[in-house]
Amino acid sequence: MKKLNTRELTATAMLTAVSWVLYVFSFKIPIVPSFLSMDFSELPAVIASLSMGPLAGFFVCLIKNILHLLISHTMWVGELSNFILGVAFVVPAGLIYQKHKTKGRAVAALLTGAVIMATVSVFSNYFIIYPLYDKIAMPMEVIVGMYTAILPAADTLLKALLIFNVPFTFVKAMVSVIVTLLVYKPLSRIIKNTN
Repeated sequence: MKKLNTRELTATAMLTAVSWVLYVFSFKIPIVPSFLSMDFSELPAVIASLSMGPLAGFFVCLIKNILHLLISHTMWVGELSNFILGVAFVVPAGLIYQKHKTKGRAVAALLTGAVIMATVSVFSNYFIIYPLYDKIAMPMEVIVGMYTAILPAADTLLKALLIFNVPFTFVKAMVSVIVTLLVYKPLSRIIKNTN
């Protein structure tokens, strides 16, 4: 991975600020448990990853979540989850796109990142995030109970993650994919200062 120059560091800082604002303005979706919030804070991170490389996208995800700790009510576990899933999306997308910077490659990179993010959501939530919530905030029975209150068939953590979290995470990523494909070209010119 290449190092970031001064212009790219400035652009990364600006994209981090936008990402943090998008994270702050997260919102609830009625068809999923209330502890899942929809936000589009990966959008600036994926733009950073495509335009300046995966290291820039990684830092946008990292710094956004560190800043969010200042106003968080999740006892840092929500930020850890957001960081893991954000990196699972933006780093692979940036790595794939760096090989050949074409529109087709961008689509493939973004779709691959979205699928990886949705897949990682099962493993990270099952093995890391929900066990941490169970220890410090909310018993696992309560967590699973919030899923079964919406859909009784989601009666185990794994079923709940597959039924709710995977589609939720994939849709969240796909919004960033679509918006990125619409705005990336003009924004990348501004970031790179080319005509």
